[in-house]
Amino acid sequence: MYLCKKLIEISLKTKTLKKNKVNVITLGCSKNLFDSEVAMTQLKANGFEVEHEAEQDDSEIVIINTCGFIDNAKQESIDTILRYAEAKKEGFVDKLYVTGCLSERYKDSLEKEITEVDAYFGTKELPRLLKTLKADYKHELIGERIITTPNHYAYLKISEGCDRACSFCAIPLMRGKHESVPIEQLVEQAKNLAKQGVKELILIAQELTFYGLDIYKERRLSDLLNALSEVEGIEWIRLHYAYPTGFPMDIIETMKSNPKVCNYLDIPLQHASNNMLKAMRRGATREKTTQLIKDIRAIIPEITIRTTFIVGFPGETQEDIEEMKAWIQEMQFDRLGVFTYSHEEDTHAYQYEDTLTDEEKEARAEEVMAVQQQISLNLNEKKVGKTFKVLFDRMEGGYFVGRTEFDSPEVDNEVLVDAAEYYVRIGDFANVKITSAGDFDLYGEVV
Repeated sequence: MYLCKKLIEISLKTKTLKKNKVNVITLGCSKNLFDSEVAMTQLKANGFEVEHEAEQDDSEIVIINTCGFIDNAKQESIDTILRYAEAKKEGFVDKLYVTGCLSERYKDSLEKEITEVDAYFGTKELPRLLKTLKADYKHELIGERIITTPNHYAYLKISEGCDRACSFCAIPLMRGKHESVPIEQLVEQAKNLAKQGVKELILIAQELTFYGLDIYKERRLSDLLNALSEVEGIEWIRLHYAYPTGFPMDIIETMKSNPKVCNYLDIPLQHASNNMLKAMRRGATREKTTQLIKDIRAIIPEITIRTTFIVGFPGETQEDIEEMKAWIQEMQFDRLGVFTYSHEEDTHAYQYEDTLTDEEKEARAEEVMAVQQQISLNLNEKKVGKTFKVLFDRMEGGYFVGRTEFDSPEVDNEVLVDAAEYYVRIGDFANVKITSAGDFDLYGEVV
């Protein structure tokens, strides 16, 4: 989530801050959001009043959970820290703390350059952050969480860190090696979430398919899916961030046989050119990945596959982009996102010269997305006249807005139902017949 709150204008009158009130601000991905929710739970149990990205700027303490993944995310984190550092100088914040990936990676530099921050903490230093606030890390709360998403869905982080060696990626520098959370702990977390009304679990990790290798000495994601599906109240389980190389096909078999596991897979592929895949150290070829996608679709023809690509990697040519566009057209991915390459210190790719300008990278990204936009429209139009089970997330602009099992929140298509004609409850399921389609949205009527 890239949510930056605008600070109030500084005035001459003194602002009254609520003692022991904490405003937690989250930047970056869903894994950061999960970490913020854990921190908020601990703080609340220690007697703090806690809000996530509070509407009122009356918190005595501000904690910024930063992202350090790519240039744009790092800049947003720095800008947010600077805004609150200025607010602290003016007396609008008493204590300012920074945690998360940016703080993990650049702590020494940040301490020298932004001295208004009271303390910086890494990605695994929640106990130390709590101690600084004179709070105890309560082990009995492990598995419990204040969720900041709508009550009917929540992210469930099943592992931390990554053992892959992609040349462009700085995540292992910030998150460390892969560490799985035991199945019984995740089931307990799921039970607690279900008691709060959660119906959909979105499983997240840097790399889902490695789940279990460190603690069980074998891949156990399928076993985890079956265990979570037995939790009363959980109706959908969704998979995010599965690595394609060495992909364990038993996951797809479980998806096919278990009705609670959504026919949805987020599998970042990053490129289509074999030259680029080799330079990125992905351990895959276009031919092997093509066969993997075909094998998955052979088992579940209706599966939705979401992927992401990187454009502008060092050495990438226009021919590589044309190859990517042709392959995307061939594979007909249901969902696709594009990142522009970010030249990250201490990664393997940092040794290569980053020759393309930001404008050239953006132009390539737009080329690729133009291909996907037409694919998305064509696939959406094929859904007109069909009926889908939809989980409704919110009401906005005169529409009830929901998602099918083929769509993840915030990144995928949405289903819009006219609120003037139909009524549904937020957080409930309803069957919706699709009446029209756009590039990235569907419109329908409740049946």
